[in-house]
Amino acid sequence: MKSMTVVAYQQMRQNIIDNQWPPGTQATEQELASLLGMSRTPVREALIRLEQEGLLSVIPRHGMRVLPITPADMEEIYIVISSLEATAAELVAARHLEEAELAGLMSSVQEMSDALSQNDLEKWAIADEHFHRQLLNLCGNEMLKNIVLNFWDRAHRARMITLRLRSKPTQSTSEHAELIAALREGNVVQAGKIQKEHRDRARKELLSILHNFKLTNL
Repeated sequence: MKSMTVVAYQQMRQNIIDNQWPPGTQATEQELASLLGMSRTPVREALIRLEQEGLLSVIPRHGMRVLPITPADMEEIYIVISSLEATAAELVAARHLEEAELAGLMSSVQEMSDALSQNDLEKWAIADEHFHRQLLNLCGNEMLKNIVLNFWDRAHRARMITLRLRSKPTQSTSEHAELIAALREGNVVQAGKIQKEHRDRARKELLSILHNFKLTNL
């Protein structure tokens, strides 16, 4: 059974990354405790953890304030993700997995293609995130996986806000298919190269959107 602190942490974190609590949202410990249906102690402990992750600031005697993500934050986050996901891709390729073990990745790519044919960007984004999570699951390194997911969740807000401001993500889908081909061949160097270039391109595209639309705080 999850502790109340874990429950509070997970619920508040999800509210932040899903933009249900947008940047600037403020609430006292008592307000949060009432909202979550629990005492203030687990809420206080969860707030400390969320502050350490850079999602909010704890205001003494006043609760918390959700922090914005700036373009500079996004650039740093994507540099970390780009490097570590490339390493994850290399690790997966080095494992020489069976076709059945890569089936989930292939299924996600098909779901992405189907979503684009239906012009359903939300469905595409879900399939895209599923692809990346599966890649991390397959790499066999739990520490690397957890680090990437933490940074990836922090970028989620910006990705969803800019989802309809970007060009149709057909290139991302094709790059995923190219990565699967490299993984299937066990080509470590190529797998890492494809994934790094994929994330680097996504970073440049996102930062361009933030600049062009003057989105300085997300």
